Amino acid sequence: MSENARRGTIQRRTGETDINLTLVLDGRGQTSISTGVGFMDHMLTLLAVHGFFDLEIAASGDTQVDDHHTVEDLGIALGQALQQALGDKEGIARYGTAAVPMDETLARVTLDCSNRPYLHYGVEVPDPKVGSFDTPLAKEFLRAFSLHGGLTLHVELAHGDNTHHIIEAIFKALGRALSQATRLDPRLSGPLSSKGLL
Repeated sequence: MSENARRGTIQRRTGETDINLTLVLDGRGQTSISTGVGFMDHMLTLLAVHGFFDLEIAASGDTQVDDHHTVEDLGIALGQALQQALGDKEGIARYGTAAVPMDETLARVTLDCSNRPYLHYGVEVPDPKVGSFDTPLAKEFLRAFSLHGGLTLHVELAHGDNTHHIIEAIFKALGRALSQATRLDPRLSGPLSSKGLL
């Protein structure tokens, strides 16, 4: 791992969760993830692998209540790590979009590293749970990630029947779109904005 790699390291401790997270943007998709929520381990691994990010997470939370606090705080911590890794956002492509199929499912993610947080979540899943995971928590994660990562984030489901496939395609598409948006463009000498500032 290069000493010059863009990275963010966040320690978040509350009365509900304890999270240590390191994100490296210029990575190889290497992960070490243990959150106490198995489905999120899987989704975050997919995000990192398909975005070529290195991601280390050690997290615990009050999952005896439910997974909500842990999942939301993971979104907060990952968003903060992204902001830290991007710094002043000089030289990044800024926009990213990806459409990912998974069997019968097609999901699309389009984003802007804009410092104007917004989430559009045009997704309806047929099942309230995947295993023990409450499927509305996918939206809660994305809301927290967009807010604390400074992302304008549009997530849309073109079609799909299998709830696991739908959420998995979203996280893969998020990884690919984020990889595009955070990529350095040698033509840029500052942030990609006519205002000169993001």
